[in-house]
Amino acid sequence: MRRRAFITLVGGAAAWPLAARAEPADRMRRIGVLMPYANDNSEARERLAAFLQELKQLGWNVGHNLQIDYRWNTGDPDFGRKAATELVTLSPDVILATATTAVTALQPATRTVPIVFVQVADPVSAGFVASLSRPGGNMTGFTNVEYSIGAKWLELLKEIAPHVTRVGVIREPTVTASIGQFGAIQSVARSFEVELTPLGGGDAREIENGVTEFAHGSNCGLISVATPLTINHRSLIISLAAQHRLPATYPYRFCVAEGGLISYGPDTIDPYKRAAGYVDRILKGEKPADLPVQAPTKNELVINVKTAKVLGLIIPPAVLARADEVIE
Repeated sequence: MRRRAFITLVGGAAAWPLAARAEPADRMRRIGVLMPYANDNSEARERLAAFLQELKQLGWNVGHNLQIDYRWNTGDPDFGRKAATELVTLSPDVILATATTAVTALQPATRTVPIVFVQVADPVSAGFVASLSRPGGNMTGFTNVEYSIGAKWLELLKEIAPHVTRVGVIREPTVTASIGQFGAIQSVARSFEVELTPLGGGDAREIENGVTEFAHGSNCGLISVATPLTINHRSLIISLAAQHRLPATYPYRFCVAEGGLISYGPDTIDPYKRAAGYVDRILKGEKPADLPVQAPTKNELVINVKTAKVLGLIIPPAVLARADEVIE
């Protein structure tokens, strides 16, 4: 073989892996999606739309080179375990899992299928990864809120409603993230001179009964922590807060857009876009073990001044000045 021809052949061979990484393979790849929300949850749908749009930008098109299998929570108490088993049985190339409950269900189902998670508060303590910088197993992803943010929710509640001395905290007592957030609120409750009452637990009826009974007292306020329970039942919580004239803080912007008073927390759409990037890299050969877990890049303060007026509250100018968005 002539030297020039040999160099051309070798050079072309060296470029093959680069070309393979540059464009998704033509063969059909499979993604499983595990969502601990009802399939008509508008916020969950919006997040998935952002995920799919980002995948499309990266060259992955459903029906062409990509197939997606969804599992939504239909109210079955054994949903997580059943759905996780079903998805793993389908032999996906990677699974997108939302929230700690979904990842917990997937963990015993597979140690080999790559998993990209979102909305997980503490993946190290939960045993999903060895460390944030080097996950080390078949999982990686994006955290949502740090436990310490709970203290900020109480601080904001007292800033906008200084008369509040009793605070009901709507949480899930068996969810790690919920326990951590409630603990952070407890750690500063005395300094803000408030008495805490845990509310909610398992379903809408418990939330409604708990808030209704709690609201019979005076100088009351609410904090809704960041868990699938509060997201699934956010309309009920917002309605109860309005009905009983309770100032309330929420973890996400969409709660305030739907009528809640004030929120402080990360953008819920951005992690799904970033998750698409990780899914793309895994489909092209990278391993979850080598992709570091990423934290939110920014928390947003959002205020609904219309709700404040209905409650008879005057938002302090200093708080308004710090707001990333004011909803009229």
